[in-house]
Amino acid sequence: MFPEVAMLSHAQVWAAIDALAQKYGMSPSGLARKAGLDATTFNKSKRQTTDGRQRWPSTESIAKILEATGAGLDEFMSALTARESAKRTIPLIGMAQAGAGGFFDDGGFPTGAGWDEVAFPEMPDPNAYALEISGESMLPLYRDGDVIIISPNASVRRGDRVVVKTTDGEVLAKELKRRTENLIELKSLNPEHEDRTLPVDKIAWVARIIWSSQ
Repeated sequence: MFPEVAMLSHAQVWAAIDALAQKYGMSPSGLARKAGLDATTFNKSKRQTTDGRQRWPSTESIAKILEATGAGLDEFMSALTARESAKRTIPLIGMAQAGAGGFFDDGGFPTGAGWDEVAFPEMPDPNAYALEISGESMLPLYRDGDVIIISPNASVRRGDRVVVKTTDGEVLAKELKRRTENLIELKSLNPEHEDRTLPVDKIAWVARIIWSSQ
């Protein structure tokens, strides 16, 4: 029914649904209800799985919102192809600053003032943020000035590259080596630096690195 959709981005498809809702004076949840769908069908939290994978709307749900609004297929396709992948801005701060208080809440989500912004396309996590690497402690993987994108909502598994903040305010970019009930073992990205093992009660939060500019 929609042969071109597979060639388009996840962000474009959801942006087209948002644009359709706005055009007809509804929120995404209002559009879902009008189409006879669960009110949460188009919520931003439903656009990715709990482990950060992209979730796509079904062709059935798209057909239902077209019927409910009276919009034609051409109108929806125009919204899809109106622009390239939608961009949004996400908070950016230097990694050296991140250890200071006031930039994160207890869950590791960005908060407070002092953040800059950087444009980034197709970011499924609404709480994602960026850290700018400073210094050479993470060579050869990350260089001074590289930007890494952090997803605090993504699940974290062994082998993932992560950012860890300790209760003492230290911020580390490492690889998760092992996690037990009492300890977290971290592998250093720079072979010249030692691995770290930290007690769980000394960890404020752990979040996965999902992209880097290198």
